[in-house]
Amino acid sequence: MTLDLTVTDATAAAKPAKTMPDAQTVTAVRHWNDHLFSFRVTRPASLRFRSGEFVMIGLPGDNGKPLLRAYSIASPNWDDELEFYSIKVPDGPLTSKLQHIQPGDEIILRPKPVGTLVLDALLPGKRMWFLATGTGIAPFASLMRDPETYERYEQVIMMHTCRNADELAYGRELVENLRHDPLLGELYGEEFASRLLYYPTTTREETPFMGRITDNLTSGKVFTDLNLPPMSIENDRAMICGSLAFNVDVKAVLEGFGLAEGANSDPKQFVVEKAFVGDGV
Repeated sequence: MTLDLTVTDATAAAKPAKTMPDAQTVTAVRHWNDHLFSFRVTRPASLRFRSGEFVMIGLPGDNGKPLLRAYSIASPNWDDELEFYSIKVPDGPLTSKLQHIQPGDEIILRPKPVGTLVLDALLPGKRMWFLATGTGIAPFASLMRDPETYERYEQVIMMHTCRNADELAYGRELVENLRHDPLLGELYGEEFASRLLYYPTTTREETPFMGRITDNLTSGKVFTDLNLPPMSIENDRAMICGSLAFNVDVKAVLEGFGLAEGANSDPKQFVVEKAFVGDGV
């Protein structure tokens, strides 16, 4: 069950003046289940970012000092607002409070975007692989909605793995909406459906596709299921976002295919996001 809370024009007009430095106003909140939620906030007029980057957001702590964490921006760089996707940790210093925000509330947002999951950090190629677990899909939610991604790559493959099916709902809905997106549809027509491939899997609950990303890559199952050739250094590029253990494991798999890790200053075949909001936040 989901709960969608959206601020109305009347509420927005009546919102109080910002009371904190770097404050932005919450415009919508959606709870996907009891431990995942997404929210949208106003965008600072000065903020310019590349799809895939993150910013520091948070709330005042009990001592009055800002309690901030790195959050990937899930909205594309052309969006008038900023979207974020988060876990809920009952005893987490930040998310125990952040999960209760409602439209009209304020959060702190430092308008200095950074990150490694940007298109410029990769060499040109034919296929882009987005590899994520849990809320690690957030930066790819941004990149999948950016037309520049499809200008650079012939195909985009979104592999997203969670324990249970309801944890895939955010990504599933996003991809489904993208397939009917008027902007991307106008640019690429009916062929867009074959340019964005979605491969959701679970590790605990029984679903049509099962297994960890590492296993589905090394066994070749994902290539068979999607009718794709194995990864190659000439054609394939990848971005990784998940827990530290996941990043390490997937990095090893990609290196096994011959791909090398790059960075903004040294583009190569794949990049890894190290500032991931995970357990304990």
